[in-house]
Amino acid sequence: MARAQFHKNQRVYVRPVGTWALIERVIPHWTKGLEEPLRVFYDVGLGREFGADELQGEPTEVPDGTEEEERWRVVRGLNKWQSAAETASHPHPGTHPVVVTGEAEWGGWRVSSAEYAVSPQRIEHQAKLIASSPRLASIVRRLHEWASQAGAGPEGLKPLLEESAVAVQYLNDGLQ
Repeated sequence: MARAQFHKNQRVYVRPVGTWALIERVIPHWTKGLEEPLRVFYDVGLGREFGADELQGEPTEVPDGTEEEERWRVVRGLNKWQSAAETASHPHPGTHPVVVTGEAEWGGWRVSSAEYAVSPQRIEHQAKLIASSPRLASIVRRLHEWASQAGAGPEGLKPLLEESAVAVQYLNDGLQ
């Protein structure tokens, strides 16, 4: 059984061709009775389907001088109970968001298909918000560090700086 290693619209290097391309479609090959597809292929618009072993994702680089932060991302899970035609009004018909919070593709946040069907726009927004929370937390921490070093900041920023201090203390409570 296989899991998708790449997602739609992800930029990948296609080794057999020697070029970069965007994944246009993720093509799982299902077998009746199994919860996961047997194989997963990717259509990158180059005339044939490629396997994961023929593709390479972009390296994720951490800018110099910053702490290593977690890389959370939104991937698309296939909706096994409704077709793309039945969910044509959804932002991404036939799929639902899954936020992956680790290196493997199985850890993270998921939503039931029933809840997604009720409010797909809201769930899509939640997925993006959850996936971007490590970056937002890093921004708040840096703002708080800047305020601590700078002393008294501009008057208009004082409420924001106070909120960042409260947020950093809340985030750090679980780390001690």
